Amino acid sequence: MASRTLFGIPVSAGIAIGKAYCLNKCHFSGTARQVVSEAALPGEMTRLTQAFEAAQADLERTLAMVPEDLKEHAAIIESHLMMLKDHKFRKRAQDHIVSAKVNAEWALERAVNDVQEIFAAIADEYLRQRMQDVQLVAERVLGKLVGCGAGREAIKHRAILLAHDLTPADTIELEVNKIMAFATAQGGKTSHAGILARSLQIPAVVGVEGLEDNLNEGTIIILDGFDGRIILEPDEEELARYTDLQVQFEGYQATIMRSCRLPAETIDGFRVQVLANIELFEEVVAVNDNGGEGIGLYRSEYSYLSRSQMPTEEELTEIYADMASLVAPKKLVIRTLDVGADKLMRAHTHVESNPALGLRAIRYCLKHRDVFRTQLRAILRASVVGNVSIMFPMISGLQELVEVKKFYREVQREMHAEGIAFRQDMPFGIMVEVPSAVITADFLAREVDFFSIGTNDLIQYSLGIDRTNKDVSYLYQPLHPAIVRSVKWVVDSAHRAGIEVCLCGEMAADPFCIPVLMGMQVDSISLGPHAIPGIKRIVRQASMEECDALLKQVMASQSVARNNKLVREMIFRRFPEELMFYSSLVDE
Repeated sequence: MASRTLFGIPVSAGIAIGKAYCLNKCHFSGTARQVVSEAALPGEMTRLTQAFEAAQADLERTLAMVPEDLKEHAAIIESHLMMLKDHKFRKRAQDHIVSAKVNAEWALERAVNDVQEIFAAIADEYLRQRMQDVQLVAERVLGKLVGCGAGREAIKHRAILLAHDLTPADTIELEVNKIMAFATAQGGKTSHAGILARSLQIPAVVGVEGLEDNLNEGTIIILDGFDGRIILEPDEEELARYTDLQVQFEGYQATIMRSCRLPAETIDGFRVQVLANIELFEEVVAVNDNGGEGIGLYRSEYSYLSRSQMPTEEELTEIYADMASLVAPKKLVIRTLDVGADKLMRAHTHVESNPALGLRAIRYCLKHRDVFRTQLRAILRASVVGNVSIMFPMISGLQELVEVKKFYREVQREMHAEGIAFRQDMPFGIMVEVPSAVITADFLAREVDFFSIGTNDLIQYSLGIDRTNKDVSYLYQPLHPAIVRSVKWVVDSAHRAGIEVCLCGEMAADPFCIPVLMGMQVDSISLGPHAIPGIKRIVRQASMEECDALLKQVMASQSVARNNKLVREMIFRRFPEELMFYSSLVDE
Protein backbone atom coordinates (compact mmCIF):
# COMPACT_ATOMS: atom_id res chain seq x y z
CA MET A 1 0.00 0.00 0.00
CA ALA A 2 1.37 3.43 -0.95
CA SER A 3 2.14 5.88 1.81
CA ARG A 4 0.03 8.98 2.39
CA THR A 5 1.27 12.34 3.67
CA LEU A 6 -0.64 14.84 5.78
CA PHE A 7 0.61 18.37 6.44
CA GLY A 8 0.43 20.61 9.50
CA ILE A 9 2.38 23.19 11.47
CA PRO A 10 5.69 22.04 13.00
CA VAL A 11 5.91 23.20 16.64
CA SER A 12 8.58 20.94 18.15
CA ALA A 13 11.54 19.64 16.18
CA GLY A 14 12.51 16.04 15.69
CA ILE A 15 11.58 12.80 13.98
CA ALA A 16 9.45 10.01 15.46
CA ILE A 17 8.73 6.64 13.87
CA GLY A 18 6.21 4.32 15.50
CA LYS A 19 2.64 3.12 15.82
CA ALA A 20 -0.29 5.52 16.10
CA TYR A 21 -2.37 5.74 19.25
CA CYS A 22 -5.66 7.58 18.72
CA LEU A 23 -6.97 9.68 21.58
CA ASN A 24 -10.71 9.76 21.01
CA LYS A 25 -12.15 12.79 22.72
CA CYS A 26 -15.43 14.60 22.37
CA HIS A 27 -15.34 17.77 20.33
CA PHE A 28 -17.87 20.07 18.75
CA SER A 29 -18.64 19.08 15.17
CA GLY A 30 -22.24 19.87 14.48
CA THR A 31 -23.69 18.99 17.87
CA ALA A 32 -27.30 17.89 17.35
CA ARG A 33 -29.92 20.50 18.25
CA GLN A 34 -32.85 18.98 20.09
CA VAL A 35 -35.89 21.00 21.10
CA VAL A 36 -37.06 20.07 24.60
CA SER A 37 -40.35 20.69 26.34
CA GLU A 38 -40.84 23.30 29.04
CA ALA A 39 -41.10 20.51 31.61
CA ALA A 40 -37.75 19.03 30.52
CA LEU A 41 -35.78 22.28 30.84
CA PRO A 42 -34.89 21.82 34.55
CA GLY A 43 -33.48 18.40 33.69
CA GLU A 44 -31.22 19.87 30.99
CA MET A 45 -30.06 22.56 33.41
CA THR A 46 -29.21 19.86 35.95
CA ARG A 47 -27.33 17.80 33.33
CA LEU A 48 -25.26 20.83 32.40
CA THR A 49 -24.45 21.69 36.03
CA GLN A 50 -23.46 18.11 36.81
CA ALA A 51 -21.27 17.94 33.71
CA PHE A 52 -19.40 21.13 34.73
CA GLU A 53 -18.93 19.78 38.26
CA ALA A 54 -17.74 16.38 37.03
CA ALA A 55 -15.25 17.99 34.64
CA GLN A 56 -14.01 20.20 37.47
CA ALA A 57 -13.57 17.17 39.75
CA ASP A 58 -11.56 15.38 37.04
CA LEU A 59 -9.20 18.32 36.63
CA GLU A 60 -8.76 18.69 40.38
CA ARG A 61 -7.77 15.00 40.59
CA THR A 62 -5.40 15.43 37.66
CA LEU A 63 -3.82 18.50 39.23
CA ALA A 64 -3.13 16.52 42.40
CA MET A 65 -1.28 13.81 40.45
CA VAL A 66 0.94 16.03 38.27
CA PRO A 67 4.36 14.32 38.13
CA GLU A 68 7.51 16.24 39.01
CA ASP A 69 8.66 16.52 35.38
CA LEU A 70 5.38 18.22 34.45
CA LYS A 71 4.96 20.45 37.51
CA GLU A 72 5.55 23.51 35.37
CA HIS A 73 2.35 22.74 33.43
CA ALA A 74 0.15 22.95 36.50
CA ALA A 75 -0.56 26.61 35.65
CA ILE A 76 -2.42 25.61 32.48
CA ILE A 77 -4.53 23.05 34.33
CA GLU A 78 -5.27 25.67 36.98
CA SER A 79 -6.35 28.14 34.29
CA HIS A 80 -8.74 25.54 32.86
CA LEU A 81 -10.12 24.97 36.34
CA MET A 82 -10.73 28.73 36.63
CA MET A 83 -12.77 28.64 33.44
CA LEU A 84 -14.86 25.74 34.74
CA LYS A 85 -15.52 27.66 37.93
CA ASP A 86 -16.46 30.83 36.02
CA HIS A 87 -20.24 30.89 36.45
CA LYS A 88 -20.65 33.47 33.67
CA PHE A 89 -19.52 30.98 31.02
CA ARG A 90 -21.84 28.33 32.46
CA LYS A 91 -24.66 30.88 32.58
CA ARG A 92 -24.29 31.57 28.85
CA ALA A 93 -25.08 27.92 28.16
CA GLN A 94 -27.92 27.91 30.69
CA ASP A 95 -29.45 30.99 29.06
CA HIS A 96 -29.42 29.22 25.69
CA ILE A 97 -31.21 26.22 27.22
CA VAL A 98 -33.98 28.45 28.56
CA SER A 99 -34.30 30.92 25.67
CA ALA A 100 -34.11 28.40 22.82
CA LYS A 101 -35.60 25.43 24.74
CA VAL A 102 -32.78 23.14 23.61
CA ASN A 103 -30.61 20.33 24.93
CA ALA A 104 -27.54 21.05 27.08
CA GLU A 105 -25.05 19.87 24.42
CA TRP A 106 -26.27 22.30 21.78
CA ALA A 107 -26.52 25.14 24.33
CA LEU A 108 -22.90 24.53 25.36
CA GLU A 109 -21.77 24.76 21.76
CA ARG A 110 -23.71 28.03 21.35
CA ALA A 111 -21.95 29.44 24.43
CA VAL A 112 -18.56 28.50 22.96
CA ASN A 113 -19.50 30.24 19.69
CA ASP A 114 -20.44 33.39 21.63
CA VAL A 115 -16.98 33.53 23.18
CA GLN A 116 -15.35 32.64 19.88
CA GLU A 117 -16.85 35.72 18.24
CA ILE A 118 -15.11 37.89 20.84
CA PHE A 119 -11.73 36.22 20.28
CA ALA A 120 -12.05 36.34 16.48
CA ALA A 121 -11.73 40.14 16.52
CA ILE A 122 -8.33 40.06 18.23
CA ALA A 123 -5.42 41.10 16.02
CA ASP A 124 -2.71 39.26 17.93
CA GLU A 125 -2.22 35.64 16.77
CA TYR A 126 -1.12 34.38 20.19
CA LEU A 127 -4.15 35.87 21.89
CA ARG A 128 -6.54 34.59 19.22
CA GLN A 129 -5.26 31.10 19.86
CA ARG A 130 -6.14 31.30 23.55
CA MET A 131 -9.67 30.59 22.34
CA GLN A 132 -8.46 27.00 22.18
CA ASP A 133 -8.38 26.96 25.99
CA VAL A 134 -12.09 27.76 26.10
CA GLN A 135 -12.74 25.10 23.46
CA LEU A 136 -10.79 22.45 25.37
CA VAL A 137 -12.58 23.18 28.62
CA ALA A 138 -15.97 23.04 26.90
CA GLU A 139 -15.08 19.75 25.20
CA ARG A 140 -14.26 18.24 28.59
CA VAL A 141 -17.73 19.25 29.77
CA LEU A 142 -19.23 17.87 26.54
CA GLY A 143 -17.54 14.55 27.25
CA LYS A 144 -19.39 14.35 30.55
CA LEU A 145 -22.69 15.20 28.86
CA VAL A 146 -22.48 12.54 26.17
CA GLY A 147 -20.29 10.00 27.96
CA CYS A 148 -17.37 9.88 25.53
CA GLY A 149 -13.71 9.88 26.49
CA ALA A 150 -14.41 7.77 29.57
CA GLY A 151 -12.64 4.50 30.23
CA ARG A 152 -10.22 4.79 27.31
CA GLU A 153 -7.62 2.06 26.99
CA ALA A 154 -4.19 2.86 28.37
CA ILE A 155 -1.18 3.06 26.06
CA LYS A 156 0.51 -0.34 26.29
CA HIS A 157 3.65 0.52 24.31
CA ARG A 158 5.46 3.70 23.24
CA ALA A 159 3.44 5.30 20.48
CA ILE A 160 2.78 8.48 18.50
CA LEU A 161 -0.32 10.15 19.88
CA LEU A 162 -2.91 11.45 17.41
CA ALA A 163 -5.67 13.66 18.77
CA HIS A 164 -8.14 16.40 17.96
CA ASP A 165 -6.28 18.58 20.49
CA LEU A 166 -4.12 18.00 23.55
CA THR A 167 -3.66 19.55 26.98
CA PRO A 168 -1.25 18.91 29.86
CA ALA A 169 -4.13 17.21 31.66
CA ASP A 170 -4.43 14.73 28.77
CA THR A 171 -0.74 13.82 28.93
CA ILE A 172 -0.90 13.38 32.70
CA GLU A 173 -4.00 11.18 32.50
CA LEU A 174 -2.12 9.11 29.92
CA GLU A 175 1.51 8.09 30.52
CA VAL A 176 3.99 10.71 29.38
CA ASN A 177 6.91 8.31 29.08
CA LYS A 178 4.99 6.27 26.49
CA ILE A 179 4.33 9.24 24.16
CA MET A 180 7.06 9.41 21.49
CA ALA A 181 5.51 12.38 19.69
CA PHE A 182 2.09 13.77 18.92
CA ALA A 183 0.01 15.33 16.20
CA THR A 184 -3.23 17.27 16.61
CA ALA A 185 -5.91 18.44 14.23
CA GLN A 186 -6.23 21.74 16.08
CA GLY A 187 -3.68 24.29 17.26
CA GLY A 188 -1.14 26.77 16.00
CA LYS A 189 2.45 27.73 16.69
CA THR A 190 1.60 29.44 19.96
CA SER A 191 -0.82 26.80 21.26
CA HIS A 192 -0.21 25.00 24.55
CA ALA A 193 0.33 21.77 22.64
CA GLY A 194 3.51 23.23 21.14
CA ILE A 195 4.73 24.53 24.49
CA LEU A 196 4.00 21.14 26.02
CA ALA A 197 5.88 19.23 23.31
CA ARG A 198 8.95 21.44 23.52
CA SER A 199 9.12 21.14 27.30
CA LEU A 200 8.81 17.35 27.00
CA GLN A 201 11.37 17.51 24.18
CA ILE A 202 9.31 15.38 21.82
CA PRO A 203 8.45 16.11 18.17
CA ALA A 204 5.02 17.56 17.44
CA VAL A 205 2.90 18.79 14.54
CA VAL A 206 -0.39 20.66 15.07
CA GLY A 207 -3.19 21.89 12.82
CA VAL A 208 -2.89 18.76 10.66
CA GLU A 209 -5.43 18.86 7.85
CA GLY A 210 -7.31 15.58 7.41
CA LEU A 211 -5.83 14.00 10.53
CA GLU A 212 -9.17 12.92 11.95
CA ASP A 213 -10.15 11.32 8.64
CA ASN A 214 -7.06 9.12 8.85
CA LEU A 215 -6.97 8.11 12.52
CA ASN A 216 -6.25 4.37 12.46
CA GLU A 217 -5.03 2.74 15.64
CA GLY A 218 -1.74 0.88 15.23
CA THR A 219 -0.81 2.35 11.82
CA ILE A 220 2.95 2.80 11.35
CA ILE A 221 3.64 6.52 10.85
CA ILE A 222 6.52 8.95 10.57
CA LEU A 223 6.09 12.31 12.29
CA ASP A 224 8.40 15.00 10.88
CA GLY A 225 8.63 17.88 13.35
CA PHE A 226 10.82 19.91 10.97
CA ASP A 227 8.52 20.24 7.96
CA GLY A 228 5.18 19.41 9.62
CA ARG A 229 4.60 16.11 7.81
CA ILE A 230 2.73 13.01 8.96
CA ILE A 231 3.56 10.06 6.70
CA LEU A 232 1.07 7.20 7.04
CA GLU A 233 2.27 3.69 6.24
CA PRO A 234 5.71 4.75 4.90
CA ASP A 235 7.64 2.56 2.46
CA GLU A 236 11.11 1.14 3.15
CA GLU A 237 12.90 4.01 1.42
CA GLU A 238 11.05 6.62 3.52
CA LEU A 239 11.72 4.66 6.72
CA ALA A 240 15.44 4.48 5.94
CA ARG A 241 15.70 8.17 5.06
CA TYR A 242 13.86 9.39 8.15
CA THR A 243 15.69 6.98 10.44
CA ASP A 244 18.97 8.49 9.22
CA LEU A 245 17.65 12.04 9.76
CA GLN A 246 16.47 11.07 13.25
CA VAL A 247 19.95 9.84 14.19
CA GLN A 248 21.59 12.98 12.79
CA PHE A 249 19.23 15.30 14.67
CA GLU A 250 19.65 13.47 17.97
CA GLY A 251 23.41 13.82 17.62
CA TYR A 252 23.09 17.51 16.78
CA GLN A 253 20.77 18.12 19.74
CA ALA A 254 23.18 16.38 22.10
CA THR A 255 26.00 18.59 20.80
CA ILE A 256 24.22 21.93 21.17
CA MET A 257 22.70 21.05 24.55
CA ARG A 258 26.13 20.21 26.00
CA SER A 259 27.27 23.75 25.32
CA CYS A 260 23.98 25.67 25.74
CA ARG A 261 25.04 27.22 29.06
CA LEU A 262 28.18 28.73 27.58
CA PRO A 263 27.95 32.46 26.76
CA ALA A 264 27.06 33.54 23.23
CA GLU A 265 30.46 35.05 22.44
CA THR A 266 32.09 35.24 19.01
CA ILE A 267 35.55 33.81 18.39
CA ASP A 268 36.93 37.36 18.50
CA GLY A 269 35.31 38.30 21.81
CA PHE A 270 31.98 40.06 21.10
CA ARG A 271 29.26 38.86 23.46
CA VAL A 272 25.51 39.08 22.96
CA GLN A 273 23.07 38.27 25.75
CA VAL A 274 20.54 35.60 24.77
CA LEU A 275 17.19 36.00 26.53
CA ALA A 276 13.81 34.28 26.15
CA ASN A 277 10.25 35.24 25.22
CA ILE A 278 7.65 33.62 27.48
CA GLU A 279 4.03 34.00 28.55
CA LEU A 280 3.59 31.17 31.07
CA PHE A 281 5.29 30.02 34.26
CA GLU A 282 5.95 26.57 32.84
CA GLU A 283 8.28 28.01 30.22
CA VAL A 284 10.83 29.19 32.80
CA VAL A 285 12.04 25.60 33.18
CA ALA A 286 12.64 25.44 29.42
CA VAL A 287 14.50 28.79 29.55
CA ASN A 288 16.91 27.48 32.18
CA ASP A 289 17.29 24.07 30.55
CA ASN A 290 18.18 25.66 27.20
CA GLY A 291 20.72 28.13 28.56
CA GLY A 292 18.63 31.31 28.52
CA GLU A 293 20.22 34.24 30.33
CA GLY A 294 16.96 35.81 31.46
CA ILE A 295 13.53 36.83 30.18
CA GLY A 296 13.65 39.52 27.53
CA LEU A 297 9.91 39.56 26.95
CA TYR A 298 7.29 38.41 29.45
CA ARG A 299 3.94 38.77 27.72
CA SER A 300 1.60 39.83 30.51
CA GLU A 301 -1.64 39.35 28.54
CA TYR A 302 -2.29 35.80 29.73
CA SER A 303 -3.36 37.05 33.17
CA TYR A 304 -6.21 38.98 31.51
CA LEU A 305 -7.55 36.26 29.24
CA SER A 306 -10.82 34.36 29.54
CA ARG A 307 -11.91 36.29 32.59
CA SER A 308 -15.25 37.84 33.42
CA GLN A 309 -13.50 40.79 35.10
CA MET A 310 -10.12 42.47 35.23
CA PRO A 311 -7.46 40.95 37.51
CA THR A 312 -6.89 42.83 40.76
CA GLU A 313 -3.66 44.53 41.82
CA GLU A 314 -3.10 41.78 44.41
CA GLU A 315 -3.55 39.03 41.83
CA LEU A 316 -1.15 40.65 39.38
CA THR A 317 1.41 41.44 42.08
CA GLU A 318 1.46 37.80 43.14
CA ILE A 319 1.94 36.64 39.53
CA TYR A 320 4.74 39.11 38.79
CA ALA A 321 6.49 38.62 42.12
CA ASP A 322 6.42 34.84 41.74
CA MET A 323 7.87 35.13 38.24
CA ALA A 324 10.55 37.61 39.37
CA SER A 325 11.65 35.40 42.26
CA LEU A 326 11.68 32.34 40.01
CA VAL A 327 13.90 34.05 37.43
CA ALA A 328 16.16 35.99 39.87
CA PRO A 329 18.92 37.03 39.75
CA LYS A 330 18.45 36.96 35.98
CA LYS A 331 16.61 39.74 34.20
CA LEU A 332 12.81 39.76 33.86
CA VAL A 333 11.40 42.30 31.38
CA ILE A 334 7.63 42.66 31.80
CA ARG A 335 5.78 44.10 28.82
CA THR A 336 2.62 45.94 29.81
CA LEU A 337 -0.73 44.87 28.41
CA ASP A 338 -0.44 44.52 24.63
CA VAL A 339 -3.97 43.84 23.45
CA GLY A 340 -7.24 45.61 22.98
CA ALA A 341 -8.43 44.06 26.23
CA ASP A 342 -11.97 45.22 25.50
CA LYS A 343 -12.09 42.24 23.12
CA LEU A 344 -11.47 39.87 26.01
CA MET A 345 -13.34 41.32 28.95
CA ARG A 346 -16.97 42.28 28.71
CA ALA A 347 -16.39 45.19 31.08
CA HIS A 348 -15.14 47.22 28.12
CA THR A 349 -17.25 46.61 25.04
CA HIS A 350 -15.80 48.23 21.95
CA VAL A 351 -16.02 46.83 18.42
CA GLU A 352 -13.40 47.85 15.87
CA SER A 353 -13.26 47.13 12.14
CA ASN A 354 -9.43 47.06 12.12
CA PRO A 355 -8.13 46.14 15.58
CA ALA A 356 -4.49 45.84 14.42
CA LEU A 357 -4.47 49.61 13.84
CA GLY A 358 -6.91 50.55 16.56
CA LEU A 359 -7.22 50.83 20.31
CA ARG A 360 -4.61 48.31 21.42
CA ALA A 361 -1.50 48.12 23.60
CA ILE A 362 -0.38 51.46 25.03
CA ARG A 363 -3.33 53.24 23.38
CA TYR A 364 -5.79 51.05 25.23
CA CYS A 365 -3.92 51.55 28.52
CA LEU A 366 -3.85 55.34 28.20
CA LYS A 367 -7.57 55.36 27.49
CA HIS A 368 -8.41 52.94 30.34
CA ARG A 369 -6.13 54.34 33.01
CA ASP A 370 -7.73 52.38 35.81
CA VAL A 371 -6.58 49.18 34.10
CA PHE A 372 -3.16 50.69 33.40
CA ARG A 373 -2.72 51.96 36.98
CA THR A 374 -3.49 48.52 38.42
CA GLN A 375 -0.87 46.85 36.26
CA LEU A 376 1.78 49.52 36.86
CA ARG A 377 1.32 49.27 40.62
CA ALA A 378 1.62 45.48 40.49
CA ILE A 379 4.83 45.61 38.41
CA LEU A 380 6.32 48.26 40.71
CA ARG A 381 5.49 46.18 43.79
CA ALA A 382 7.11 43.12 42.20
CA SER A 383 10.25 45.11 41.37
CA VAL A 384 11.57 44.70 44.92
CA VAL A 385 11.59 40.91 44.56
CA GLY A 386 13.91 40.42 41.60
CA ASN A 387 15.72 41.96 38.64
CA VAL A 388 12.61 43.48 37.00
CA SER A 389 12.37 45.91 34.09
CA ILE A 390 9.21 47.43 32.62
CA MET A 391 8.57 47.81 28.90
CA PHE A 392 5.78 49.62 27.03
CA PRO A 393 4.53 48.33 23.65
CA MET A 394 3.52 50.11 20.45
CA ILE A 395 4.92 53.54 21.32
CA SER A 396 4.41 55.65 18.19
CA GLY A 397 6.29 58.83 19.07
CA LEU A 398 7.72 61.23 21.62
CA GLN A 399 4.42 62.82 22.71
CA GLU A 400 2.93 59.42 23.53
CA LEU A 401 6.04 58.39 25.44
CA VAL A 402 6.01 61.61 27.47
CA GLU A 403 2.37 60.96 28.37
CA VAL A 404 3.23 57.40 29.49
CA LYS A 405 6.15 58.61 31.59
CA LYS A 406 4.02 61.29 33.20
CA PHE A 407 1.39 58.77 34.25
CA TYR A 408 4.05 56.31 35.41
CA ARG A 409 5.62 58.98 37.67
CA GLU A 410 2.16 59.84 39.01
CA VAL A 411 1.63 56.20 40.01
CA GLN A 412 5.05 56.12 41.66
CA ARG A 413 4.20 59.22 43.70
CA GLU A 414 0.90 57.66 44.81
CA MET A 415 2.65 54.51 45.98
CA HIS A 416 5.37 56.48 47.75
CA ALA A 417 2.72 58.48 49.63
CA GLU A 418 1.05 55.20 50.64
CA GLY A 419 4.33 53.84 51.95
CA ILE A 420 4.45 50.97 49.42
CA ALA A 421 7.94 49.75 48.62
CA PHE A 422 9.12 49.67 44.99
CA ARG A 423 12.36 50.06 43.09
CA GLN A 424 12.48 53.70 42.02
CA ASP A 425 15.21 53.12 39.43
CA MET A 426 13.58 50.09 37.80
CA PRO A 427 14.75 50.12 34.13
CA PHE A 428 12.14 51.71 31.88
CA GLY A 429 12.03 50.74 28.20
CA ILE A 430 9.86 50.74 25.10
CA MET A 431 9.22 48.46 22.16
CA VAL A 432 10.12 49.88 18.77
CA GLU A 433 7.66 48.17 16.43
CA VAL A 434 5.99 50.83 14.28
CA PRO A 435 7.69 52.91 11.55
CA SER A 436 7.09 56.23 13.34
CA ALA A 437 9.06 54.96 16.35
CA VAL A 438 11.90 53.90 14.05
CA ILE A 439 12.07 57.29 12.37
CA THR A 440 12.13 59.12 15.73
CA ALA A 441 14.34 56.57 17.50
CA ASP A 442 17.03 59.19 18.14
CA PHE A 443 14.51 61.32 20.08
CA LEU A 444 12.98 58.39 21.93
CA ALA A 445 16.36 56.98 22.99
CA ARG A 446 16.98 60.05 25.19
CA GLU A 447 13.84 59.31 27.24
CA VAL A 448 14.29 55.62 28.15
CA ASP A 449 16.75 53.13 29.62
CA PHE A 450 16.55 50.58 26.80
CA PHE A 451 14.94 49.69 23.49
CA SER A 452 13.42 46.37 22.43
CA ILE A 453 12.85 46.04 18.69
CA GLY A 454 9.69 43.99 18.06
CA THR A 455 10.53 42.68 14.62
CA ASN A 456 7.33 40.72 13.94
CA ASP A 457 5.10 43.80 14.10
CA LEU A 458 7.77 46.09 12.66
CA ILE A 459 8.04 43.99 9.50
CA GLN A 460 4.28 43.72 9.11
CA TYR A 461 3.64 47.43 9.64
CA SER A 462 6.62 48.51 7.50
CA LEU A 463 5.85 46.23 4.55
CA GLY A 464 2.06 46.42 4.93
CA ILE A 465 1.47 42.66 5.12
CA ASP A 466 -0.11 40.12 7.44
CA ARG A 467 2.32 37.23 7.89
CA THR A 468 -0.54 34.89 8.87
CA ASN A 469 -2.32 35.52 5.54
CA LYS A 470 -1.18 32.74 3.19
CA ASP A 471 -1.82 34.92 0.13
CA VAL A 472 0.71 37.59 1.11
CA SER A 473 2.96 35.81 3.64
CA TYR A 474 5.66 35.44 0.93
CA LEU A 475 6.18 39.21 1.27
CA TYR A 476 7.24 38.79 4.92
CA GLN A 477 10.97 39.35 4.33
CA PRO A 478 13.12 40.19 7.38
CA LEU A 479 16.11 40.99 5.14
CA HIS A 480 14.18 43.51 3.03
CA PRO A 481 16.45 46.58 2.67
CA ALA A 482 13.85 48.74 4.45
CA ILE A 483 13.85 46.41 7.47
CA VAL A 484 17.63 46.05 7.65
CA ARG A 485 18.07 49.83 7.44
CA SER A 486 15.36 50.41 10.03
CA VAL A 487 16.89 48.03 12.54
CA LYS A 488 20.37 49.46 11.96
CA TRP A 489 19.09 53.01 12.54
CA VAL A 490 17.39 52.01 15.80
CA VAL A 491 20.49 50.19 17.08
CA ASP A 492 22.75 53.12 16.21
CA SER A 493 20.35 55.62 17.79
CA ALA A 494 20.26 53.60 21.01
CA HIS A 495 24.03 53.31 21.22
CA ARG A 496 24.56 57.00 20.53
CA ALA A 497 22.26 57.73 23.48
CA GLY A 498 24.17 55.27 25.67
CA ILE A 499 21.33 52.76 26.10
CA GLU A 500 21.12 49.05 25.31
CA VAL A 501 19.00 47.56 22.57
CA CYS A 502 17.42 44.11 22.48
CA LEU A 503 15.84 42.51 19.42
CA CYS A 504 12.98 40.01 19.69
CA GLY A 505 10.66 38.19 17.31
CA GLU A 506 11.38 35.74 14.51
CA MET A 507 14.51 37.58 13.37
CA ALA A 508 16.16 36.79 16.72
CA ALA A 509 15.70 33.05 16.14
CA ASP A 510 16.49 33.04 12.43
CA PRO A 511 20.01 31.73 11.62
CA PHE A 512 19.95 33.70 8.35
CA CYS A 513 19.51 36.96 10.29
CA ILE A 514 21.89 36.37 13.20
CA PRO A 515 25.15 37.31 11.39
CA VAL A 516 23.57 40.56 10.16
CA LEU A 517 22.33 41.43 13.67
CA MET A 518 25.75 40.61 15.10
CA GLY A 519 27.29 43.01 12.59
CA MET A 520 24.96 45.72 13.95
CA GLN A 521 26.22 44.91 17.49
CA VAL A 522 22.84 44.41 19.11
CA ASP A 523 23.29 44.01 22.87
CA SER A 524 20.82 41.17 23.32
CA ILE A 525 18.32 39.02 21.48
CA SER A 526 15.16 37.46 22.88
CA LEU A 527 13.61 34.35 21.35
CA GLY A 528 11.66 31.18 22.09
CA PRO A 529 13.47 29.00 24.66
CA HIS A 530 13.77 26.00 22.34
CA ALA A 531 15.76 28.03 19.78
CA ILE A 532 18.40 29.28 22.23
CA PRO A 533 20.99 26.44 22.07
CA GLY A 534 21.27 26.47 18.27
CA ILE A 535 21.47 30.26 18.00
CA LYS A 536 24.10 30.47 20.76
CA ARG A 537 26.18 27.89 18.90
CA ILE A 538 26.06 29.94 15.69
CA VAL A 539 27.21 33.04 17.57
CA ARG A 540 30.11 31.15 19.15
CA GLN A 541 31.31 29.93 15.74
CA ALA A 542 31.11 33.37 14.08
CA SER A 543 33.54 36.27 14.07
CA MET A 544 32.63 39.94 14.21
CA GLU A 545 34.96 40.56 11.31
CA GLU A 546 32.91 38.35 8.96
CA CYS A 547 29.58 39.60 10.41
CA ASP A 548 30.63 43.23 9.90
CA ALA A 549 31.72 42.49 6.32
CA LEU A 550 28.37 40.79 5.60
CA LEU A 551 26.43 43.70 7.10
CA LYS A 552 28.24 46.19 4.86
CA GLN A 553 27.30 44.15 1.78
CA VAL A 554 23.68 43.87 2.90
CA MET A 555 23.41 47.59 3.71
CA ALA A 556 24.71 48.41 0.23
CA SER A 557 22.23 46.08 -1.46
CA GLN A 558 19.07 47.41 -3.11
CA SER A 559 17.06 44.16 -3.22
CA VAL A 560 15.80 41.54 -0.79
CA ALA A 561 16.75 38.82 -3.29
CA ARG A 562 20.41 39.87 -3.18
CA ASN A 563 20.35 40.14 0.61
CA ASN A 564 18.94 36.64 0.93
CA LYS A 565 21.57 35.35 -1.50
CA LEU A 566 24.45 37.02 0.38
CA VAL A 567 23.31 35.68 3.73
CA ARG A 568 22.53 32.17 2.50
CA GLU A 569 25.95 31.83 0.87
CA MET A 570 27.63 32.76 4.14
CA ILE A 571 25.40 30.56 6.31
CA PHE A 572 25.58 27.47 4.10
CA ARG A 573 29.36 27.85 3.89
CA ARG A 574 29.90 28.39 7.62
CA PHE A 575 27.05 26.55 9.36
CA PRO A 576 25.81 23.68 7.15
CA GLU A 577 24.77 21.47 10.09
CA GLU A 578 22.54 24.19 11.61
CA LEU A 579 20.77 24.75 8.32
CA MET A 580 19.76 21.09 8.06
CA PHE A 581 17.52 21.74 11.07
CA TYR A 582 16.64 25.37 10.30
CA SER A 583 12.85 24.98 10.60
CA SER A 584 13.21 23.85 14.21
CA LEU A 585 14.86 27.12 15.18
CA VAL A 586 12.28 29.66 14.06
CA ASP A 587 10.47 31.35 16.99
CA GLU A 588 6.69 31.40 17.14
